Amino acid sequence: MRRHHLIVAAVVCGLLAAACGDDASSAGGASDDGTPTIAVTTNILGDVVENLTGDLAEVEVVMPANADPHEFQPSAQDAATVREADVLVANGAGFEEGLEDTIHGAEDDGVVVFEAIDHVETLAAAEGELEHAEDGHDAGHEGVDPHFFTDPARMAAAAEALAAFLADEVPALDTDAFRDRAASYVAELRALDGEVEATLSSVPAERRKLVTNHDVFTYFADRYGFVVVGAVIPATTTQAAPSGGDIDELAATVTAEGVPAIFADTSSPDELANTLASEVGGDVKVVELFSESLGDEGSGADTYAGMVRTNATRISEALAP
Repeated sequence: MRRHHLIVAAVVCGLLAAACGDDASSAGGASDDGTPTIAVTTNILGDVVENLTGDLAEVEVVMPANADPHEFQPSAQDAATVREADVLVANGAGFEEGLEDTIHGAEDDGVVVFEAIDHVETLAAAEGELEHAEDGHDAGHEGVDPHFFTDPARMAAAAEALAAFLADEVPALDTDAFRDRAASYVAELRALDGEVEATLSSVPAERRKLVTNHDVFTYFADRYGFVVVGAVIPATTTQAAPSGGDIDELAATVTAEGVPAIFADTSSPDELANTLASEVGGDVKVVELFSESLGDEGSGADTYAGMVRTNATRISEALAP
């Protein structure tokens, strides 16, 4: 009986060792069932990738909902997820400030990186961001505003380029099924652009003026004929800070321009926006927008399309006469 127990134990140990070996060999790249793994830095791009791929790939998103991408710091597990993926999708232009070392480390490990900013027509960053770039902040994209995703037309262009990248770099996605799915989603994004234009049609040209918590809606303004009158934080990163003089000057501008609303970021503190509104006085409102991160489930902004629709509706309601 004792000999029988020893034989069973040996067999079990052998099976466990084989299983462990299989797990080790599957770490990095495709999952156990052969499904490719795509790591994505931001939850905005994560939703786009999930819509492009469906169940054809496993999408690992690093930043959770409501994360501030300028402040987010990756965990050891986040870094491992990025390094072990088949490919990595990032925004670029220094948007993921706390992830730059992780992204570069993944590249050094041989992970191919897609930076969406490289596939759209870019706009210049705010003056404050230019100073930030001179301090070594993503010198490869110095002077570029990273917030292209506030314009769904540019997102459609990025998604189309991303689909081609994935088909080229991930053999499992080099299929007609993937291309058809991707083309359908890109078409949805182009339709979304027209939907936003219709939603904003109630805002006359003379009221298309934006004051934001920081410089994040420049691409939106460029696409839909708005003017960014000013920003509480005069930079494309929340890590910059305004002076008292900046707040006073912006308050005077808001008063002179007759701007009825100041738009704050849901992913960043709104104290400065409220301070500005108090400085201006009157009926100026602070309206929250989902600018750099998706919202929680049920927020109306838990998908990229939902975020764009919600923002357009809030801007229209705040600025329409």
